[in-house]
Amino acid sequence: MQNLHKIKQDMCDIGKRIYNRQFAAANDGNITVRVSENEVLCTPTLHCKGFLVPEDISLVDMTGKQLSGRKKRSSEALLHLEIYRQREDIRSVVHCHPPHATAFAIAREPIPQCILPEVEVFLGDVPITKYETPGGQAFADTIIPFVKKTNVMILANHGTVSYGETVEQAYWWTEILDSYCRMLMLAKQLGNVSYLSQEKSKELLELKDKWGYKDPRNTSEYENCDICANDIFRDSWAEAGVAQRAFNPPTAAVESAAKAAVASSPATGIDEEKLVKLITDEVIRQMKA
Repeated sequence: MQNLHKIKQDMCDIGKRIYNRQFAAANDGNITVRVSENEVLCTPTLHCKGFLVPEDISLVDMTGKQLSGRKKRSSEALLHLEIYRQREDIRSVVHCHPPHATAFAIAREPIPQCILPEVEVFLGDVPITKYETPGGQAFADTIIPFVKKTNVMILANHGTVSYGETVEQAYWWTEILDSYCRMLMLAKQLGNVSYLSQEKSKELLELKDKWGYKDPRNTSEYENCDICANDIFRDSWAEAGVAQRAFNPPTAAVESAAKAAVASSPATGIDEEKLVKLITDEVIRQMKA
């Protein structure tokens, strides 16, 4: 039998960690834990997450109707409920506004891959949803194209949402993501971001599979993808207004695109290797301009 009071205490503890890390200003953010097939514990609206007590936590059903609690449930509960509907394995969802990850949400800059081993193992490719006004079902629906292929998302012009088997695990993914985004910004200020090779990145995916962490890149659907080119969610970029502006893709990814372009073009009599190099060099030059 579940100890609901203990779960509420855990939610309050995560709320304090979110607030102390400056992942949520004032009354930002919300936390939920699914405790039965049709019941979810939910933090209150208009309440600072750093000062929650167990009595503040409400109970809602899977439609969002509040069943108990002295304070009104979060206005963004529908986002959490949609994740639970799409992922039966998930038991907790955390939404907040970590500043470095949210900067990528505002810039709509995709998170570069193949740079930090821990990120490849614990997060993988991180999608950015299209923007929708927070609170309604349309906002909740923005996660549907991605929810089964990742445990953390960036919500365009809004923040992040992450989820897991426990409230602490759900929070971990957000903390890892924001730390990584901060590192990327610092490295960019130093003037260079170095990528891992495709070979070394594959080794990390093999470790990830061995340790039991799921990743779409370890499935047959993506067995021929360019690991370092953000291939998993690239098809969603145009609709969401996402584009690589601040961080250039690795040279290997540009070369791969150039080879595909040359292969699909009519024969010109020009040496194909030289043409690929010319295209690659020009694309990289334009990105750095």
